Amino acid sequence: MLMRPRRKTVLPDHIEIDADGAPLRIRLRADPRARRYLLRLPADYSGPVLTVPGGGNLARAERFARQHVDWLLERLEKRPEHIALRPGDLVPLRGCDHRIAATGKLRGLVQTRTTDMPELLVPGAEDHIPRKLTTWLKAEAKADLVRATHHHAGRIGKDIAGLTVRDTKSRWGSCASNGKLSFSWRLILAPPEILDYVAAHEVAHLREMNHSARFWRLCEELAPQTPEARKWLKENGARLHGYG
Repeated sequence: MLMRPRRKTVLPDHIEIDADGAPLRIRLRADPRARRYLLRLPADYSGPVLTVPGGGNLARAERFARQHVDWLLERLEKRPEHIALRPGDLVPLRGCDHRIAATGKLRGLVQTRTTDMPELLVPGAEDHIPRKLTTWLKAEAKADLVRATHHHAGRIGKDIAGLTVRDTKSRWGSCASNGKLSFSWRLILAPPEILDYVAAHEVAHLREMNHSARFWRLCEELAPQTPEARKWLKENGARLHGYG
């Protein structure tokens, strides 16, 4: 006897539920490997996402979302404000607030200007300023991280196979077994000692690919500010994801 193939559940891209009298849009993500429904708020400000497990359906997804709407509204209310990186916005370059200002020129490089309120002078059409500034911030982050990681790697006699900066959401840095390091560009928004700690953390993995007591001792040898930096990231890290 031939078995009929199981019909695949087709879900819409999103649902809308009532949230204190206003519609709240939630994206749906089908994941056949998931074992339960999961509602989360991505760090990139793209809006709530509900993971629907294999065998799930639209009715149960909507019911799950309604049951957790109070939790979601509380998280949305506590979430740091989103800063779009437009003229007039403040951005904490290396932990110090700078006001974004358009130069009015179509060409040129992003520059800093020290006044009573430090400024970031950005050329180009106004609607291109967020992109231009983000590109510049990524380059500044990479330059700072290259300096910091090579300094720490030299202290322990290790070589770095490569370094990239990305817009990672779940971690500030990573170290691959082949010696390549990767970091969040948003570290350029933190005070320099925070970036230095994350650089030291990943360099320490070149010797200790674990989080053992030996690893943490090495990390603190490289960056004595490790305990304070970890606390700072726990308390302020989410805010850095609110830019751009």
